Order: sequence, then C-alpha cells, then structure tokens
Amino acid sequence: MRIIAGSARGLRLATPAAGSRDIRPTSDRAREALFNILGTHPRQARVLDLFAGTGALGLEAFSREADLVVFVDNHPQALQLIKKNVLRCLRGYQGRGEIRVVQHDLKRGLALASLPAALRQNYTLIFADPPYSEDISLAIVNTIGDSGLLADQGLLVVEVRHSVQLPYHPLGLNLLDRRVYGEAAFWLYRPDPSGALPA
Repeated sequence: MRIIAGSARGLRLATPAAGSRDIRPTSDRAREALFNILGTHPRQARVLDLFAGTGALGLEAFSREADLVVFVDNHPQALQLIKKNVLRCLRGYQGRGEIRVVQHDLKRGLALASLPAALRQNYTLIFADPPYSEDISLAIVNTIGDSGLLADQGLLVVEVRHSVQLPYHPLGLNLLDRRVYGEAAFWLYRPDPSGALPA
C-alpha cells in the first residue's frame, strides 16, 4: 500500500501481517478511484477517519493538504499501524496540517466525549469503514447524520461490502453517489439542508 498523490506520494504504508482478518485496508485501486471522485475536496479539509485501520484514507487526505485529520480506532494493531504510518508521513513534512489519534470503541457510539470541544463539529470530510463482518454501518450513518459532526457542505464516505444496502435518505443526510470497486462499495452522503426526517 502506498500514498497515491500529494506531498507523501509514493510513501509505502505499514500494513497488517499476511493472513490478518482483523484489519481490512482499502485497496490502492479503490482508494485511488475514491479520491478521483473527491477531487480537491480534501484540500484544507477537516477530516475524521472512523474505523481508521491503517490510516490510509486519512493519510491520503493529509497528503493532499487536509488541515486536520483525526483518526479513531480501538484495535491495538490498528492503533500501532496508524501511529507508525503517521510518523512516516510526518518525516520531512513542512506543512501546517494537524493529526490526532483517538482510541475509542466506535461500536459503543461516536467518540464525541473523548474529543476536545473544537474537534466535535464541522468536519468537511468523514470516512467510515466499519468491519464488513458486523452490521453497524447503518447505525454509524444515522448517528453521524444526527450528530452535528458534518459541516453543511461536508461529505460522509461510508465503505461497506458491495452487497450491503444503505438508505438513500438516512437521518439528516442525502445520498450523493454510490460506487462499487470489487468487494467494496462507497456511499457518499451530504447533509440534508432541509433537516427533514427520513420517510
């Protein structure tokens, strides 16, 4: 796995040991396709990377000039990989971007209480990549839509198994796009400006 573009382009990322089933990194191909869709959105973004795994999505955004990236995970191996990959990306870094790593079990809800007040709102880009084997994607989507975490023009990107169906209009959100790349599907949501409840 490598960073695809930006200041850390080509940087090789640390990944789980072969055969590990606890962490499922997004493939380089799928990540490249996703960031092609996002275009310049990561630039100067406030990014929240939930179920961060190796940190590849958030670090790709950081490499593309995100102002802030907050990684959230609870798995010990994931936290070790994130920290290792963050240090690799920061080696020789001259920008002003900020990175935070938060240990929190997202199966028990979002990590709002463990974040400083300034980090509890106005994210312009949120990645959520829950484990494929657990049915928590819908709960995460609804919680984010009702949390105030996402800025008015922000984007929520949820990665699920390609066969999983999420709602087009979950609480506080509207589906903007859906793309499938092999096993993975990306669901892209924007806040619903009407604030209407889902039908």
